[in-house]
This record gives sequence, C-alpha cells and structure tokens, in this order.
Amino acid sequence: MGAIVAIVGRPNVGKSTFFNRLIQRREAIVDAVSGVTRDRHYGKSDWNGKEFSLIDTGGYVLGSDDIFEQEIDKQVKLAIDEADAIIFMVDVETGITGMDEDVAHLLRRAKKPVFLAVNKVDNAKRAEDAVEFYALGLGDYYNLSSINGSGTGELLDALVEVLPESEEVEDELPRFAVVGRPNAGKSSFINALIGEERYIVTDIAGTTRDSIDTKYNRFGFEFNLVDTAGIRRKAKVKEDLEFYSVMRSVRAIEHCDVCLLLLDATRGFDGQVENIFWLAQRNNKGIVILVNKWDLVEKDTNAVKQYTQKIKQAIEPFTDVPILFMSVHTKQRIFKAIETAVEVYQNRSKRIPTRKLNDLLLPIIEHTPPPAYKGKYVKIKYITQLPTPYPQFAFFCNLPQYVREPYKRFLENKLRENFDYAGVPITIFMRKK
Repeated sequence: MGAIVAIVGRPNVGKSTFFNRLIQRREAIVDAVSGVTRDRHYGKSDWNGKEFSLIDTGGYVLGSDDIFEQEIDKQVKLAIDEADAIIFMVDVETGITGMDEDVAHLLRRAKKPVFLAVNKVDNAKRAEDAVEFYALGLGDYYNLSSINGSGTGELLDALVEVLPESEEVEDELPRFAVVGRPNAGKSSFINALIGEERYIVTDIAGTTRDSIDTKYNRFGFEFNLVDTAGIRRKAKVKEDLEFYSVMRSVRAIEHCDVCLLLLDATRGFDGQVENIFWLAQRNNKGIVILVNKWDLVEKDTNAVKQYTQKIKQAIEPFTDVPILFMSVHTKQRIFKAIETAVEVYQNRSKRIPTRKLNDLLLPIIEHTPPPAYKGKYVKIKYITQLPTPYPQFAFFCNLPQYVREPYKRFLENKLRENFDYAGVPITIFMRKK
C-alpha cells in the first residue's frame, strides 16, 4: 500500500498553498496533461523517488469557533488513525493560538511521525519568531514559506525518511474498484452481480463505510471486486466516519487495476464525479464510466448520444473511455459492465512488440513530423514500450525538448487508432537518442 501523508492545522495557515505546491511538483515530473481539472483535496506527490498520497484535512468548516474546534479535532483524529505521517502546519505571523495547542495536544499522544511546519517564514526576523513553537512540545520544527517554496526541501527530506516503503503486492488476481459519489448504487451493483445481498443497501448516502473485497469469477475471468465508500465533495464531509471513508476510497483507487466509475444518471456527470475520474486517470488506472439509474431518466432517441457527448466534453482530452448506460434495479447491462472492465484490464496490460510499433508509427511520423521549433527540426528515430504495469512509451529523437504537448497528443491518438487502448491512460516520454 502507498503511504498517506495528512496536512493538519487550523484554517488560514497556508495548508492549501503548500498542498498545491507539492501537487504541481508531482504533475510537472509525470508530464501530466495540461488543462486538467484538479481535485484540490487528494493528490499524489513524490520526493527523492518515494511516492506518497497527500490529503488536505482542514480549512473548510463554516460556523462558530466552537464548531471549528470540534470539526478540526475530528479531522486530526482521523488523520492520526489513517495517515502514515502528519504535517502539522502553523503560522509564524499569528504565533501559537488556542486551536494550535488543541491540535498539538492530540498529536503529542499520537504514535505517528509528526512534522511541525512553521509557515510564512520568509525573512530572518520571522525565523527568530518561530522559536516560540518549541512550546507546543512537538520537538524540532521546519521553517518554510508555502508561497515561494523555501524550506520545503528540508521538510520533505525528513518526511520521506519515515514513510514506509511502498510494497507492490503482486496479487494474482486483478482488482476492479467500484467508485463514485455516495448513493450512486455501488453496493447494489455488486449485490446484483454476485446474486446475494452481501452489502447493506439503504437510501441513506454513506451506508458503506469501508472498501470491501469480493472474489468474483465470471466470463472465465477471476478478479477481486472492491466496493468503496462514496467520495463526496469536501464541504459535505461533516461526519467523521465519512472522512475516514474518503481516505479509504483514495487508497482503493490507487491500488486497483480498473476503476468502474458509477454515476447517478439523474444527477449527471458533475464536478465531484469528474474529480474522481481525474484521480483515477492521474493514478494511471483503467476506467469504465457506468451511468446508473438510466431507467429513471426521461429519454428520447438522442438521449444516449447527448449524454455521452456531455461526458466526453468534461473529460477532454482523455475521451477514449467506454461509457455504458445501465440500471442496477432492472439488471440492464450490469454484466456488460464487467465484460467491458475485463477488456480494459487486458488493454492496460497489453505489450506491443517494438518492431510492430516502429513499423506502424515511423511512416506516420515521417509523413507528419513534429513542427519546427526555434528553427530546429525534430527527427524521431525509434519507439519502444517501457516495461511498466500500464502503457508508457519512449520516443527517441534528436531534440526531445522541442516536442510540444499537441504533438504528443497526436502521437497518443495514433497509438489509440492502431492499438486498442480504450479506457487506459497512455504516457509518452521523449528521450534523447
């Protein structure tokens, strides 16, 4: 399982700025697609070759000071319970507050590594002022500035030292995770598939509290089916158990092979479903979009086409994703959903021989070469698929730095045209020949 790092602290100390800085660093490294809607609350980062998930836990509660303290306490307790390490952020401008002391009291009793990050330290005077944070009883602290990034490296160096090694558990069975918003019908879907009421199903959103595995054998293909608790917009996460469920769902997405993204047709492909989609895409998982409760929607002859078009507009440029319209209640297309997930899994683990890659793509590249940049012409000479669990391709050329994002997208489209990669993110690297 991958490591989880939680950022805790009272509102307005700079947690989100720090969080966004780390996520941007990660996205720059993996050369993520530009223009993607990002989920600000859960993300991946890495430092010194060690990858971890980052969760921003505070700063969303509205109401009186008492409600603030109660909710922050809940979030910190859950972070302590689930995270592998905790970054406790404080603000040097305001010094130690009563809420900082309450959080520190909880963290002192924790048996998890805690890193005290004193934010907004961007001059020598503030560095002197930071000494008062020794009074919190959490040992040494790290001075940093979330805005300009100073001091971040020292904190991350210490952080990754205590994180557990990411164990790639070689499970003999593929893992399919059923993900989506609360009350979209995930548990009902699995009950319908296995033919028994294994999971509690109610109209109350959030009945499923944890990620549960079920071994499943059909179509001559055996796999683990994972029912996850729903991922809900952060402003709606008020109950402590539900926040715990969100953290578990993030883990389930990270450690599956294919995500079955279930959405409620009556609610549409809204922002939160889109965030779950991009979370799965950033983790390079196979994705199948399942539009549930299709029997409850008023339809005409163009309904499927129009609904599909709306979803594809929301997920551009990664539109090569299977979209199925189904109803768990009437069992319409529920087994087709599993067949499609199996196909996506096979696409994700597909290996293309180097000779075949070069024979097909080099003539296309020769006919449509990369545009000249700064008067320089790029010549791509060789292509190979990298030995990774998901599709990654290296294109060797004379000037890799001059190949722009639109041309990489062109290459990805050609790969998809010639080889079936439906539902699978593709990563392209340009390498110096």
